[in-house]
Amino acid sequence: MTECYQTSIEFPSVKRRKVEADFSGGDITSNGGIPLLSQVDRQMGLTRAVASAMADSRRQASCDHSLLALLQQRVYALALGYEDLNDHHGLRNDLALQTATSRIETLASPSTLCRLEQRTDRETAVAIHEVLFEQFVKAHDKPPRRLILDFDATDTPLHGDQEGRFFHGYYDHYCFLPLYVFCGRHLLVSYLRRSNCDPARHTWAILSLLVKALRRHWPKVEIIFRGDSGFCRWRILRWCERHDVRYIVGLAKNGRVKAQAAPWIERADSLHKQTGKKQRLFASIHYGALSWDKPRRVIVKAEHNRLGANPRFVVTNLAQTDQYLYDKLYCARGDMENRIKDQQLDLFAGRTSSRRWWTVPAVALGAGLHAV
Repeated sequence: MTECYQTSIEFPSVKRRKVEADFSGGDITSNGGIPLLSQVDRQMGLTRAVASAMADSRRQASCDHSLLALLQQRVYALALGYEDLNDHHGLRNDLALQTATSRIETLASPSTLCRLEQRTDRETAVAIHEVLFEQFVKAHDKPPRRLILDFDATDTPLHGDQEGRFFHGYYDHYCFLPLYVFCGRHLLVSYLRRSNCDPARHTWAILSLLVKALRRHWPKVEIIFRGDSGFCRWRILRWCERHDVRYIVGLAKNGRVKAQAAPWIERADSLHKQTGKKQRLFASIHYGALSWDKPRRVIVKAEHNRLGANPRFVVTNLAQTDQYLYDKLYCARGDMENRIKDQQLDLFAGRTSSRRWWTVPAVALGAGLHAV
C-alpha cells in the first residue's frame, strides 16, 4: 500500500491569499500546474523583461490591470492550452490564474486582452525578440564552444480574408510562411512573412544580425548555419565564408549533381542487388551551379533500398568526414521539426485569425517558457 508522507505543497503567498496545494478539497481548478509555470517565469524574469521593453500608451490612472499582469495572463493561458481570448470569460475568475499573476481580484476581460493585442506593432515584435535573445545568453553559465543556428520555414494556414493572404502551391492552401530560427530548444527568431516569397527571404539579414550579436557576447564561439535545400543560396554561403561562419545546407537534386555522383549511386545499386540489403555510400564532390560564384564541397549520400535509389546532397564548408557530417550533424536538424510542432500545436502559433497583419498571439513569449 502506498504511503504518502507529504500531504500538502506550499507556494509563496500572494497578498493576503495563502497558496497551498493539498488533497482535502476546497476550491478546485484544472490548472494546477500554473504555480510552477509562474515560479519559472519569475526566476527567468521573462514577462517582466518584456513588459519593461514594451511601450504602454494607456492612461495609467484609468487602468485596472498593469501591462505585466495582462502579459502574464495571456501567456500563461496559452501555455496551459487556452488558445482563444474568449476562454478568458471564465479564466478571469480562476483562482490559480489569479494567484499566478499576483492578483486576488478578477482578471482582465477578453476585450481588454484584445486591445492589448491590437496595439502590437513592429517595435513590439523587435522588443520581444531582444528579450528572447538575452534570455538565451543568460541560459549559458559559460561561453559555448559551438552554436548551431537552425533556419526553417513552415506554413500557417489561413481560413479568412487576412491581410497578406496568398495561395502557396507547395502547401496547397492559403497561408503565411513564417521563418523560425532555433538554437537547440531555444527560439531566437519567429518572423511572420507572406507566402508569395522565397523561403530564404531575409535569411541573410537575420543570420548577419544573429552572428554579430552572438560574437559580442562570445567572440570565440564557432557558429554553424544549418538549413534544408530551401536555404541553399550561394550569396548566403559566400557571406558565411567571408565571416568565418560554418554552414551545412541541403542541396536539391538536379541532373548535373546526380551525374557527378553517378559512380557512387551505381555502386550502391550494384551492392543492393548483390546483398538484397539497403546500401549507403558517402563521398565528397565539388559542385557549383552555373549561377554560383565558385564550386563548393558537396557530400553525396548514395542510398539504394527496396524502393530504389534515394540519393541526397549536402553542401558544407566543415572539415569532418562525409558520413559524420551527414548522419550526425545534418540529419540532426530534424529535431527542429519538433520545435516547430511545439509552436504550432502546443503554443497555437497557427492562430493568426485577425485581419490585421501585426495582431498576433504572444506565441514567442510562450516559446521562451516552453524552452525551459
